[in-house]
Amino acid sequence: MVILWIVAAVIFLIVEAITAAMSSIWFVAGALGALVCAVLGGAVWLQVLIFLALSGLCFAILYPRLKNLLRRDRQATNADMVLGRECVVTQRIDNLAGTGAVSVGGKTWTARSARGETFEPGAVVIAGSIQGVKLMVLPAPADAKAAAPDAAVPSNS
Repeated sequence: MVILWIVAAVIFLIVEAITAAMSSIWFVAGALGALVCAVLGGAVWLQVLIFLALSGLCFAILYPRLKNLLRRDRQATNADMVLGRECVVTQRIDNLAGTGAVSVGGKTWTARSARGETFEPGAVVIAGSIQGVKLMVLPAPADAKAAAPDAAVPSNS
């Protein structure tokens, strides 16, 4: 069992090094605890119990403190604010011609149709996704207004 726990600890450590997502470091600690138990002659059931208990304890204590470190550099972008919102077409959206722009939240975005439709200026569409620097739009539901407040004046930026 000593070799098993050494191999387990090394594998969990390698997985942690590859992912760097704090996904298996808890099991390294558990395997090391079980290894100590095995070296001291503990029963197999006790080794497994120590592995599970120590892994769970490390997870319960350390994960809440470390999860904020994993997300520390996340910043909201304009994309987070426009996806799913209604946009007004300010320049004809035609994927074949490579043209199109929409206004949403007072900003002008280069736009393309997510499904290949053509949209005329003044049409209301929905921001579906972003590919590169282009907003991929979808047709708005039939009850959407023909001219939303964002449609005031198209900008040339």
